Amino acid sequence: MDMRAVVRRAMKSAAAGVLHHSGLRKALASYRRHQSGGRRVLIVSYHRVVEDFFGELQRSIPGLLISQETFRRHLEGLSAAGYKFASLGEALDVMSGAKTAHDDLCVVTFDDGYRDVYRYAYPVLKQMGIPAITYLPSALIGTDFRFNHDRLFHLVHQVQAQGFQPMFDVLPEPAAGLMTEVMSGRKRLSAALDDFIGQHSSATLVETIQALESRLGPDAPKLPAQGDLMNWDEVRAMSQDGFEFGAHTLGHVVLTHEPLDVVEREVRESKAIIERELGTPVRDFAYCNGWYSDDVIDVLMRNGFRSAVTTEDMSNRIGGNPFTLKRKVLWENFSVGVTGGYSSSLTVCQLDDCFGTLGMREPVLGRRPQRTSKDTPPVASTSPIIQEGVAW
Repeated sequence: MDMRAVVRRAMKSAAAGVLHHSGLRKALASYRRHQSGGRRVLIVSYHRVVEDFFGELQRSIPGLLISQETFRRHLEGLSAAGYKFASLGEALDVMSGAKTAHDDLCVVTFDDGYRDVYRYAYPVLKQMGIPAITYLPSALIGTDFRFNHDRLFHLVHQVQAQGFQPMFDVLPEPAAGLMTEVMSGRKRLSAALDDFIGQHSSATLVETIQALESRLGPDAPKLPAQGDLMNWDEVRAMSQDGFEFGAHTLGHVVLTHEPLDVVEREVRESKAIIERELGTPVRDFAYCNGWYSDDVIDVLMRNGFRSAVTTEDMSNRIGGNPFTLKRKVLWENFSVGVTGGYSSSLTVCQLDDCFGTLGMREPVLGRRPQRTSKDTPPVASTSPIIQEGVAW
């Protein structure tokens, strides 16, 4: 970690201690409650819950990871801060004004359907009696597929580890640019991937993966061992215990990067597969990368969805648009204090969005221009959550 990061962490931890122990945190929470038009509705998002964070850190994208122990402490911290855990449907009823809540509400969500969630998050949630919803890339569930972002991390990491000098003349231009940034040390791998995925379509990501696989040769492991997805039996077991599932496209596609015929297919068929496998209606959606457009929202509404979640780290407001629900994306370092250990005061101040209320953090919005045809290139953008070190 560079010195600037150390200083920022120290300042943030010190500020959190003052806010928490002086009572200012509760005052800021009350102010946020008033600004939201009533009780607060906090939606939190996770990706992978793992047994050994530091072991997994050596081979996985850091911003997707949280240890089982830290995950449990987050849930305990939310409860101690006065939040009542609710299903997404209950939260939507409060946001629409159909029902009132006596407490601030928290909805727990997971993106991508990683098997770690079944192994390590599901038992904790079940033990604590906390509802949750997982958004599935439905065509990939029950397969050996690994996400493009995990495959890219794995392949580029191998190139780095083996000390290869990429053959830029045989790599596609996007891959050459990515490798130049990483191999030169101008960017950390996870940050470079954030930008790369934010700038290119799924087809370009696959082309880059294929080029890197070719560069590494036939004997190199093509798929990471980690990052496997749930199968449908595991999904059904969770569903039978009352856990909910929503759609996250067929193949984890950033919809604003795709022409509208692809958007329509990804939305319609992802919903149909989950409904067929579980025998229950699917009415909730999560935007890949958190990006959306009015065109994407129109497609969701036409296909019978009632809500969609973003990665915009802002407050949800009573009467707000259910297709642009705000979420706080969490990972292990969200709770790490100046000493490198878990900080309860920092965690609760982050969950209560004290730093956002004080203007110390500016969220990146998820609304993006929509690609309208195959002839229109995707619009280059920076990942909406790169500033927090979190991806996808």
